[in-house]
Amino acid sequence: MTRHILFLTGTRADFGKLEPLAAAARDAGHRVTFFVTGMHLMDRYGLTVNEVRRMPGVVVHEFLNQRPGDPQDITLAKTVTGFSDYVTEHRPDLIVLHGDRIEALAGALVAATNYIASAHIEGGEVSGTIDEMFRHCNTKLATHHFVSSEGARRRVMAMGEPAEVIHVIGSPELDFHAGPSGVSIADVRARYEIAFPEYGIAIFHPVTSEQASMAAQARSLFGALQASNRQFVVIAPNNDPGSEAIFAVLDGLPTDRFRVIPSMRFSHFSELMKNAACMVGNSSAGVREAPFLGLPSLDIGTRQTNRALAPTVAVCAADDTPAIEAFLRSQWGQRSRSDTAFGEGRAADCFRAVLAAPDFWERGLQKAFKDLG
Repeated sequence: MTRHILFLTGTRADFGKLEPLAAAARDAGHRVTFFVTGMHLMDRYGLTVNEVRRMPGVVVHEFLNQRPGDPQDITLAKTVTGFSDYVTEHRPDLIVLHGDRIEALAGALVAATNYIASAHIEGGEVSGTIDEMFRHCNTKLATHHFVSSEGARRRVMAMGEPAEVIHVIGSPELDFHAGPSGVSIADVRARYEIAFPEYGIAIFHPVTSEQASMAAQARSLFGALQASNRQFVVIAPNNDPGSEAIFAVLDGLPTDRFRVIPSMRFSHFSELMKNAACMVGNSSAGVREAPFLGLPSLDIGTRQTNRALAPTVAVCAADDTPAIEAFLRSQWGQRSRSDTAFGEGRAADCFRAVLAAPDFWERGLQKAFKDLG
């Protein structure tokens, strides 16, 4: 039976995780729509709505939910209003949302209050910031859970969710990295004007609970990278509060050592990672995708606290210059075997199989807390 499945995406990062699942649902014969909002629609972050528009066989609806500088509560309110209007008009059979962003929280609230089934991707994970609270809220609001690991499954069960609605599928973005990117590193260098013979990747996002120190953290981190005499491709931060302080530091970096890019196509980013010497920063890519690709990564600060424990991931504070120097000296170019703690790149196949089961669609929407034991 054909169903209408609505995917909510607010960032380039969550689209990278949702795209393989949406493709699997589309190929299974379901009608797939993307509700696109957030930083996707902002020029400063690369206007990544174009990534969604390029996906064949899906409907794309765009909604501008914020202006630069809007606080998170205002963005949440605007997103709830716009998403509710769309859902009321189109009444999807399932709403799919990812992770811990403010747009996902809006989607979970709208789904729950309108009694529409919802699937939460990558619940049950820990990070130690306000994002973790959003993530756990989404878990309690959603009716179905597609988690990345057994540890995440146990945490979702600890929040009172019944085992039969929790499905371990791995991290969906690994599906993309598991195969050929479809482009060459020469294509990537040409498209993004990367002239460095070898390079590290640096991505440093703001931590919303640490806005007052983000400027100092960014200065310390990029100062250490600059002192290393290495060259880096830098992907611009997301649009969380505190990003302006990071942009101010990026704007002052020497262009012969740092290539700052607002955003990249997923195929090109995958190929960039596959050919990098290391990764530094606080992006989830450093603790998920980098270990899967055997790429050494240095996790900076608190944003990904306790998120992953791969042996290729080192951890330090942004102002720990000796640790950053030691990592770059010892780990630059040191590839390792793939770490598969978060899947082997088959999440979409698992997602499709779950959707094909009749009882997935027959389950009632009234939730009850399931005590452990």
